[in-house]
Amino acid sequence: MAHKIKRFDIYWTNLDPTIGAEIQKKRPCVIISPNEIHFLKTYLIAPITSKTRQLPTRIPITLKGIDGEIVLDQIRAIDQTRLLTYIDHLNNTTADKMLAILQEMFTK
Repeated sequence: MAHKIKRFDIYWTNLDPTIGAEIQKKRPCVIISPNEIHFLKTYLIAPITSKTRQLPTRIPITLKGIDGEIVLDQIRAIDQTRLLTYIDHLNNTTADKMLAILQEMFTK
């Protein structure tokens, strides 16, 4: 990959194959794992969907003119080969909101 993968980057990601209710297909995903562990060649990601549900575990986002949500209730670890193409990088406001929600999810 030409782009050095960093936390809060957004990539087109191949999530197939999946099982059951796991979010599927090729879609944008946000890298949420810290940069310090990326030498493992696996990444923690949160998918982005255009189907909005307005849940407390989802963050509104507009990506390339399309409204959607970052789906923090579908976090998963993936191998780097699932990352396809770099799209963008989260702005600081959205990244901070994502970290706050993750902290709340894992401390209660």
